[in-house]
Amino acid sequence: MVNTPINLTAIPFLELLRNQIDLTRVPFSDRGSRLLVYQSPLQSQLYIELAERIADLEPGIDAYMRRPPFIRDLVFIDEQGESLDFDITTGRDVIRFRTRLGDFGLVFQEPRILAFGLPPNKVAGVRFNVQPEFRLQTDSGGELKSVRNLGYSTNGELLKNRLTPERDGYTIECIVRAGEDSAITLYISSKNNVHHEAAPFSQSCALAAARWQRWFSSVPPVAEPYRRTYAHAWWVMANNLMSPLGNVAYESMMPSKVTYIGLWLWASALHALAFRHVDPELARNQFRAMLAYQFPVGKLPDAIHDEGVISEIDHPLQAEVTKPPILAWAALKLHETAPDLEFLREIYVPLVRLNAWWFSMNDDDGDGLAQYNHPYSSGLDDNPLWDYGMPVESPDLNTYLCLQMDALAVMAQALGMETESAMWRRRAESMVRRMMEDFWDEKAGLFQALHDEQPIPVVTPFNLYPLWTGRLSERVQERLIAHLTNPDEFWGQYVLPTVAHNDPHYDSETMWRGPIWANIDYFFIEALRKIGRTELARELRDKTLNLVMSQPGIFEYYSAETGAPPVKAASIYGWTAATFIDLALEDTADMNAQAQRLPLE
Repeated sequence: MVNTPINLTAIPFLELLRNQIDLTRVPFSDRGSRLLVYQSPLQSQLYIELAERIADLEPGIDAYMRRPPFIRDLVFIDEQGESLDFDITTGRDVIRFRTRLGDFGLVFQEPRILAFGLPPNKVAGVRFNVQPEFRLQTDSGGELKSVRNLGYSTNGELLKNRLTPERDGYTIECIVRAGEDSAITLYISSKNNVHHEAAPFSQSCALAAARWQRWFSSVPPVAEPYRRTYAHAWWVMANNLMSPLGNVAYESMMPSKVTYIGLWLWASALHALAFRHVDPELARNQFRAMLAYQFPVGKLPDAIHDEGVISEIDHPLQAEVTKPPILAWAALKLHETAPDLEFLREIYVPLVRLNAWWFSMNDDDGDGLAQYNHPYSSGLDDNPLWDYGMPVESPDLNTYLCLQMDALAVMAQALGMETESAMWRRRAESMVRRMMEDFWDEKAGLFQALHDEQPIPVVTPFNLYPLWTGRLSERVQERLIAHLTNPDEFWGQYVLPTVAHNDPHYDSETMWRGPIWANIDYFFIEALRKIGRTELARELRDKTLNLVMSQPGIFEYYSAETGAPPVKAASIYGWTAATFIDLALEDTADMNAQAQRLPLE
């Protein structure tokens, strides 16, 4: 009998997820929904936020992060209107609240409808404050705007239905004589018609359980050590999906419904790494959603949200903004898993236009090396590489472009364009030569980023990026690996910091100035495999998987000192989940291959 690390009788994924959410930090949501339900800290109260920018309310890139909850102070109440304390049991499909009156429940009846199940055959209800208006006083007057509309309903016997105007909204108290299967539902929408029927609570629960069961039934098995975090990662992948609306033309994934509202360019490519394992068409739609808003000049926007696109930002300077060109690289990975020549034909020309834009509009000195004109275009927003001014010619950008041309070469060959394929390979080779000529610092043994043709005095993993091209001499590769594996710079228990430990700019808690990002580890794992350093790649993979598993949630970034997420790191973070999934499956495949090679007992 062949040994295998996969336990086919293991606990179902949904069961592994019971009581794994801290509702005070991680919202209860559902696939496609823009509603987020939280528990108030230290209180038996809930509140509901909207994963929507609603840009017409308040202009500004991050204005949505300051918006108060749409519904707050939601409590369960008894017949006299007294609030009920609860103990909570969390699941990914349903939440249960145990009170002295009996159990309440919470489930999504539909993406816009929350259903609160009531204790059977009891008189009970809910009370909450809703703020449907945005109010602003100005020097010359003021503004009143609609936020969202609310409809509430019940399939029980309505005994009390009070709506009380308050200074900051309305308090609604709804008390019901519940039957065996009663619910109170809240429908939150931009539509004026919010009339709806409250379904029996058990029906909503059954539909939600079936939704999540369908999702997890498509998930590939994984080695036992990874299963709990793996299950959580797949929940994150589905939970952050939003249904098409406005400018969002396809079902697409936000990086985090908590912090990043909308679609981000390079995040969409990374999310597809995981989706290709369960739903290749969903993975393809992550590319389509971004390519739908390509500019005539070939540029792609930084982000897309329901009401608009973000392609220019005024801080820390005014400039056009996009994200690193990794779509072609990720699309090729998707094609290798789920081949589809028609999809390659669909995206090939847009990707060629994107590649041309980088060189035609982002190479001021005409040396064939592209530059970043805004820090955020790098995706490494506050990395110290940008502290010395813009534009910056950086090894990371030009490595991405080299990989993009390698991917275009494979696509062209698959589409029968042999001459064009050879051209892309020559251009990728030429790009590496130019990086060696302009960026390579023989004394330092790494590639320097340049501002005004001068090296930027910062040491980061991005100075080692050309390793990923697989086209460097063995001598240059070894010097880069010496930096990578140096404990004073990047190696250690937690890897890889986004600034070298011994660099004066290093800060273990601040976003891209030191913390570890799983996607950067992922890129280096691939780079090391490409150049034949498989043991080192495996060690980096193990360290990355163990780092993510060491924490109860899945976060945007992690301290390079403690492995814990810094205070400002977003929770339920998409590309951490996606890269964890891909690496865990890769390691599982390696275990199985090893088991196949073991002698039979």
